[in-house]
Amino acid sequence: MIEIALVVVGLCFGSFVNALVWRIHEQTSEEGKKKPSKKYLKDLSISKGRSMCPHCKHELSAKDLIPVLSWLSLRGKCRYCSEPISAQYPLVELLMAGLFVASYIWWPAAFTSAQVVLFGLWLVLLIGLVALLVYDFHWKLLPDRIMLPLSVVAATYAAIAIITSTKPLHALILTFFAVLIGGGIFYALFQLSAGKWIGGGDVKLGWLLGLVLGTPSRAVLMIFLAALMGSILSVPLLATNRLKRSSTIPFGPFLIIAAIIVQLFGHSILFLYQKTFLGFTV
Repeated sequence: MIEIALVVVGLCFGSFVNALVWRIHEQTSEEGKKKPSKKYLKDLSISKGRSMCPHCKHELSAKDLIPVLSWLSLRGKCRYCSEPISAQYPLVELLMAGLFVASYIWWPAAFTSAQVVLFGLWLVLLIGLVALLVYDFHWKLLPDRIMLPLSVVAATYAAIAIITSTKPLHALILTFFAVLIGGGIFYALFQLSAGKWIGGGDVKLGWLLGLVLGTPSRAVLMIFLAALMGSILSVPLLATNRLKRSSTIPFGPFLIIAAIIVQLFGHSILFLYQKTFLGFTV
């Protein structure tokens, strides 16, 4: 029953993520014009604006807003202008539903009252993280309009995790070093390269994710997995000349995917590594 509820809620928030990403980008584009349309900017309001077709801007009805099913029934086209609607929309909705359910199934702790609160905050974090992933994938940017409120949620998550820990002081120290590693390495790369190797948004994202992961070992594992995934993707593309050496690949999506993996499976991965390669566990 809980899994079904999470699927439904996840699908709805996946639809919200699609709208959020598109509206923020459209607002940014409009604000950059000399004479932005006030009416259009009002229509793009995240809290008050109604859902619309990204092509013809026609207001969508309730039957157009059913996650996945509306896209399938319309065969991926707008009901009003027949322009194709990107497959990103149902894919993000399904991704969010899958992440919600997966988080519940593989949550790494028993659901005490404190863990229920942390789980709820984690779902909120997932919404923001997926929004950042989609935005960075499309436009190679991690907007502060998503990052800043998400940082507040991450700080709240970290504070509750520390306070409810059996050793709060120890947990605080571990979280401090997780943040230091999570964002510190990227900050050093950013400064050394004057922003050419890595963007400032990745530095902020590293700090944010360090708050959530809470330990130095988990932060290191996140960076390792992100770098590994980035290499697995980029090396074949470089070898086949489908990617130039001067090209840039957004690193944010890799960091976010790695952080989700570490959040749900980090303890098991680290345990297996210590047992296999170190011969002991801690």
